[in-house]
Amino acid sequence: MLRLSKKADYALIAMKHLALRGGSSSAREIAEQYAIPSGLMAKVLQRLVNRGLLASQQGTRGGYFLARPPETISVADVIQAVDGPLTVTACSARPARCGQFATCNVRDPLRKIRERIVSALATCSVSEMAAERTAEAPARRRQGDAQTRPAC
Repeated sequence: MLRLSKKADYALIAMKHLALRGGSSSAREIAEQYAIPSGLMAKVLQRLVNRGLLASQQGTRGGYFLARPPETISVADVIQAVDGPLTVTACSARPARCGQFATCNVRDPLRKIRERIVSALATCSVSEMAAERTAEAPARRRQGDAQTRPAC
């Protein structure tokens, strides 16, 4: 099963929030609205800044905002900025640690599957995620609520 990390999930929530907002938001504001620990949200947002997906500005009108138009930022960009390269199996990340690497007969098919997954994630933009409205307002959702996950 392919599963996003909590950090990737939170990064996508923040990116959608900022795309919908069209301006800046503080880490605390985003964290409170989606019931996410504020320290963790701050770390996730800082990683997105370091990867060039977000920019930040200090001051009374400060906060985090999208560094590029939302239609140019893909879900794959966000996930890989937070978690690093997407992997399907352990050997795709660390071949030297796999005892079956030399004789493995599924390595190449799994590599192709990984490429398809990354390609599919690359076709969904933050703009598309923002166009997907949920039935209820996002305020104070429970952590882990399926409604907070992106729809692409």
